[in-house]
Amino acid sequence: MVNKTFNNHTLVENFLTGAKSCPEPGLHAVIFDCDGVLVDTEPLHYQAFQKVLGPLGLGHDYNRYLEHFVGFDDRDAFVQAFEEAGRELSAPSLRRLIEAKSAALAELVAQGTPTFPGVVELVKSLEHRGVAMAVASGALRHEVEAFVSSLGLNGAFRVIVGADDVKKSKPDPETYLLALDRLRAALAPERLDTPNCLAIEDTPAGIHSAKSAGLAVVGVTNSFPAAELTGADKVVGSLSDLDFQAMVTLLEARRQEQR
Repeated sequence: MVNKTFNNHTLVENFLTGAKSCPEPGLHAVIFDCDGVLVDTEPLHYQAFQKVLGPLGLGHDYNRYLEHFVGFDDRDAFVQAFEEAGRELSAPSLRRLIEAKSAALAELVAQGTPTFPGVVELVKSLEHRGVAMAVASGALRHEVEAFVSSLGLNGAFRVIVGADDVKKSKPDPETYLLALDRLRAALAPERLDTPNCLAIEDTPAGIHSAKSAGLAVVGVTNSFPAAELTGADKVVGSLSDLDFQAMVTLLEARRQEQR
């Protein structure tokens, strides 16, 4: 049976800059995907990929990008593009492509990073309550850090895990497992029980990754319709429709189902 207590609240509050109160039983941490959840950057990623792939004769339209590449990290997206074309891709060439795409994305981000309704408000609300937060993303970590900074949320996330931190990208669970491990290290000696943690995702691959790591998942329909996010425990149209109490209720219902 899951231990529902979460003691030594003061330690967690000290670890979390700006926290005004302590995390309550039932919600130990929230782990956010980045692209498509915190920031509306999929169009920017698409443009950056096309800038690199187009001259190689491997460009594709945005619908194809949404159907086949959303949810992949940069590494797997390039591998997929070359495999579909029946072309070989060496490790050195892959590294150069990733670097070129990252540079192209940085140019686009410098012009501004759009977000979604309710994102900043939800993060600040959870931070105020002292809930531990992390980002588990398929983007490179320095890109995620730039996105977070552009939203004015520096310091809100105790841990950021990017594509360059893992060997296997989503839908493999490694990204979320590493985020959980690093949160535990950051919060020690506080307990961080996986059944009391929740992920927020926008893609079927991301949902599969988080669920495989043992997390409850809220799907948000920023990138895919609700019908394609059925693997999530709860689906919302916007993070404006999600709050602390809804997360606690979701986790409690999930624990009841698993008894």
